[in-house]
Amino acid sequence: MPKELLFQVSPEVAANEIMLSQQAAKLIQVSAKEIQKVVVLKRSIDARQKSVKVNIKAKVFLIGEPYTPSIIELPDYPNVSNKQEVIVVGAGPAGLFAALQLIELGLKPILIERGKDVRGRRRDLKAINVDGIVNEDSNYCFGEGGAGTYSDGKLYTRSKKRGDIDRILEILVGFGANPDIMVEAHPHIGTNKLPQIMQDMREKIISCGGIVMFETRVTDFVIKNNEMQGVVLRNGAIISATKVILATGHSARDIYELLHRKGVQIEAKPFALGVRAEHPQELIDQIQYSCDYRGQFLPPAPYSIVKQVNGRGMYSFCMCPGGVIAPCATSPGEVVTNGWSPSKRDQPTANSGIVVELKLEDFKPYEKFGPLAGMEFQKSIEQKAWHLAGETQKVPAQRMIDFTQNKVSQSIPKTSYVPGTTSIEMGQVFPGFISQILREGFTEFGKSMRGYLTNEAILHAPESRTSSPVRIPRDTISLEHVQIKGLYPCSEGAGYAGGIISAAIDGEKCAIKIAEILNK
Repeated sequence: MPKELLFQVSPEVAANEIMLSQQAAKLIQVSAKEIQKVVVLKRSIDARQKSVKVNIKAKVFLIGEPYTPSIIELPDYPNVSNKQEVIVVGAGPAGLFAALQLIELGLKPILIERGKDVRGRRRDLKAINVDGIVNEDSNYCFGEGGAGTYSDGKLYTRSKKRGDIDRILEILVGFGANPDIMVEAHPHIGTNKLPQIMQDMREKIISCGGIVMFETRVTDFVIKNNEMQGVVLRNGAIISATKVILATGHSARDIYELLHRKGVQIEAKPFALGVRAEHPQELIDQIQYSCDYRGQFLPPAPYSIVKQVNGRGMYSFCMCPGGVIAPCATSPGEVVTNGWSPSKRDQPTANSGIVVELKLEDFKPYEKFGPLAGMEFQKSIEQKAWHLAGETQKVPAQRMIDFTQNKVSQSIPKTSYVPGTTSIEMGQVFPGFISQILREGFTEFGKSMRGYLTNEAILHAPESRTSSPVRIPRDTISLEHVQIKGLYPCSEGAGYAGGIISAAIDGEKCAIKIAEILNK
């Protein structure tokens, strides 16, 4: 029987298969020649000590023990050309995984996406970065693959109770992701690798008889007697179906407005909002690894930090080692920041959202908007930032220590944010209570991470699309909307997920619930 081991090694040993085998041999007290294979099951970095170590969980197979390399294969996707149709609105992770799950269960998905296919999106990303032109249907948030495709591709989730994480990872590997995502504690695909995976998923959906429609915006729902009958497209066409998965993401404000206008129950939801902070990656490495130089065997260091300030949480969000900051507006007249990293995480800067948790009571000035109050609060900050920075896609920026001292920065160095920055005192962007918490919080961050509080760090504002400002309520068992039969609010846009993995899991769950009814 293979032996399962938990042990620590240096980063150099972890990166070398022969040295890893030698270490395993020592631990089980056999000759290295007797070891057939060391299969790493989980790998994580432990930087708590002066000397950084790598935690390894592995199975050790000796010569003569049966060992078969594990091969990850995709599920069996049948042809569903003539099967019952289910509409899926939104081709982000939730929509794509919902569509594949429907196929697996013998149903035909009609996947409708307002944005362009993953390759076509690139022209619009260039337009917003270089020319400051925002395409409301094709941008960093909308288009094939959703917000995650060009926003790092992080696959880490704390949502162990939500569903089968390994299944989602295996499907991604089956579509071309690096198998290392099954092993790493904080798996990550990379913005440069995700597009091909998304494209291959779409091609699989089409080859199995599913329908995928790009540049097709849903503008209305056909509802009779509180039951879904289909959707109306911008060109006036109607697609009929009694089951609709709504996976439109956290930035589809027109969908929230449509639901509210039609009297479909939605509710305001708290979210978090703040800035995106950029440091030299080398500085973060020095802080996290307690070293002058990271070396070739350690990845660019991430960080995660949480503080309570004045009774509210302030925390890092979507941290991108070796990454860049991107313009993520979805309408003209607003600016929004987010971060991403390529697969190698080899850019010279690290960035992270640093956000403050909001409460429903914060939205009181916007209470006339009812359940859209949080969305209007969010929108007002994005529009104010746009105005203050010069009414282009430039964003307000400030050096970190200057911000804590209420001082306008005399100069802002070039950052990874391509459209550029305008030196602004950030207190002008946010309501007073957010600015105060951020100022105090950065000081506290500096006490926990020595060197973090520095004027080398540049703050960009706002980081405002952390999660949906609206929840679309659904039954906890059927996953149908509490009022509209056949409508399945799904994933991040409905307030039930946050990130690629949890979105994919939620998409699958909605598809399974539909199949349980239709396949009876």
